[in-house]
Amino acid sequence: MKTLKYLILFLILNFGALGIGILFMNNGPQSAWYSDLNKAPWTPPGWFFGLAWTTIMVCFSIVMAFLSSKADKTRLIVLFSIQFFLNIIWNYIFFNKHLIGLGLVTIILLTIVVGKFIFDYKGILKTKIWLIVPYFVWLCIACSLNAYILINN
Repeated sequence: MKTLKYLILFLILNFGALGIGILFMNNGPQSAWYSDLNKAPWTPPGWFFGLAWTTIMVCFSIVMAFLSSKADKTRLIVLFSIQFFLNIIWNYIFFNKHLIGLGLVTIILLTIVVGKFIFDYKGILKTKIWLIVPYFVWLCIACSLNAYILINN
C-alpha cells in the first residue's frame, strides 16, 4: 500500500513537472522561432514527444515509488529534485529564452543526473533498471537534437 501511495505521489510530481515545463515553453514548439530553426533530420514528429514523455514519466514514477521504500531517502530526494528542476528549466531556457547553448548544457546535466540514477541504484533496482533506460535514451536523443540546432543555426 505504501508503494502505491508513492506511485501516486511521483505520478503527480512527474506529470506536474511536465505541465510546468509546458507553461514555461511559451508556445515553443508551435512558435515561428522554433519552426524556422534548422532541425536535425532525425527530429521525431511533434505527437511523438507527448507519447515519449508520458511513457518516460510513468516508468520513472514506478522506479521512484520502488526506490522510496528501498533507498536512502535524503539522497534520493536530492537527486530527484535536481532532475525535477533541470527537466522543467530546460523548457524555459530553450523555448522561452531561445538560449540554445545553455539549453544544451542543461539537458546534458539532466542526462548525467538520470545516468546517476541508473549507476547508483542498479543494485537495488535489478531488472527494474530498464524502466529508467527509456528516459536516459530519450535524453541522449534530445541532447543530439539540441546540439544539432546549436551547430546548424
